[in-house]
Amino acid sequence: MNVLLFTAITLVSVSAHQHVLIDTPNQQEPWAAKYGGQVDLSFSGPLSYSHLPYARCLDDPSTAFDIAILGMPFDTATTYRPGARFGPSAIRLGSRRQSAQGGYALNWMTNPYLSAKIIDCGDVPVSPFDNALAIDQIATAYTTLLNRPSAGDDVQGSLTGRLAKDGVDHPRIVTLGGDHTIVWPILRSLHQVYGPISVIHFDAHIDTWPTLASNASEQSRVTHGTFFTLAFEEGLMSNTSIHAGIRNKLQGPELIEHDEAVGFELIMADDIDDFGTDALIRKIRTRVGNSPVYLSFDIDTIDPGQAPATGTPEPAGWTSRETKRILRGLAGLNFVGADIVEVAPAYDNADITGILAAGLVDDFLTLFVQDEPPKRRTTEFNHGARDDL
Repeated sequence: MNVLLFTAITLVSVSAHQHVLIDTPNQQEPWAAKYGGQVDLSFSGPLSYSHLPYARCLDDPSTAFDIAILGMPFDTATTYRPGARFGPSAIRLGSRRQSAQGGYALNWMTNPYLSAKIIDCGDVPVSPFDNALAIDQIATAYTTLLNRPSAGDDVQGSLTGRLAKDGVDHPRIVTLGGDHTIVWPILRSLHQVYGPISVIHFDAHIDTWPTLASNASEQSRVTHGTFFTLAFEEGLMSNTSIHAGIRNKLQGPELIEHDEAVGFELIMADDIDDFGTDALIRKIRTRVGNSPVYLSFDIDTIDPGQAPATGTPEPAGWTSRETKRILRGLAGLNFVGADIVEVAPAYDNADITGILAAGLVDDFLTLFVQDEPPKRRTTEFNHGARDDL
């Protein structure tokens, strides 16, 4: 096939839902006449998530989108290894083999990029010196984008209007962290629109630690292990949240009592061996019900053998395959936002954590646009029977 013709076909095949602006090349110049448009390869071009259109959305109120990818490079509330401020860049780098044109996932049987206008809104410039200022910057940025008018191309876009207190469709945001503290100001913003939020929290740690003694400074209460307690104190969450993948050690069982008071149920990492993924999916879906749901995913949910680049690694975690299977089973819940946090690339090997995190973000995007888990049929080895998976 002629190279120029192939390029033209490739560009035309991009869905109109993506709103990708493609300039017509000047056919009088040697490159355009011989090769067509300047198409980014998997290893070239500007660093945006999955080669999506990039905009500094906070600077341009006219930028319309249904789903935004937004970086939060904040890591100054960590308790062990810092470095997650570089997480957004690492996740974008890990996504370079992904693209909207090649976004059809066999296990999902869909391409989320064809169902909504999705853009990369860049990173929020958060202070690395003043945590109180950084928390306000995160909340202000998130609120700004959350209250933008939706582009109207999201097949599930009316979902947010049904859930919102103002009855208006709001765009949704997938946040690239950053340490886990960023969820506290995000929940503040979401609460303004939706009221109390149910959180599905994938993590090795419960992150509902009691805050420090009263003789400590007010700001020292804010860490990536206390933010859910702070959110509870402000009434930001419903009493129907749930942890998944927990395996950290505690000072004692009284912390689980505190965790329950904050509003969480617990799924331990070992539960996947005792009950299987389907039972875990049912437990999560039953717990959050029809409430507005926020998905918060700490990369340390995954065993450090597969995701070493994180601030507080815990052995004996779930595999990426197990986790992605659980995520597929959550499609159809009322997701109003999601994040992936604690990717600290200084501790990575061959970018494997960034690549995995980028793949999980693709799952989040699909969760936003699918109204039910995928139904796939397979031929059984025994007697050729066919059953739904």
